[in-house]
Amino acid sequence: MSTKKYQDFNSFYPFYLSQHQDVTCRRLHYIGSGIIVVMLIIVLLSQQWWLLWTLPVIGYGFAWVGHFFFEKNKPATFEYPFYSLLADWVMFAQMLKNKLGLKKNSG
Repeated sequence: MSTKKYQDFNSFYPFYLSQHQDVTCRRLHYIGSGIIVVMLIIVLLSQQWWLLWTLPVIGYGFAWVGHFFFEKNKPATFEYPFYSLLADWVMFAQMLKNKLGLKKNSG
């Protein structure tokens, strides 16, 4: 993990992307974020509020498997929890728009 302290999101985000070079790690983030969106819709429609506890488990579960087993680095959320959460959703949006690849050798 970098020892640099990021003071704003715009300087943090390139670092965040550098910690997500492995395509499997990015795919796991994408899957986890997608499941979170689906679960949130289910919770809102069913009003089963107790299911909200599953959201961080799903999101961090997929992401941390990606980091520990494929990227082989420490998740940025440990040092930058708020910037990292925001960056997860920015990266997810970029992947949805096909601006950040989910295929090998894509960026």
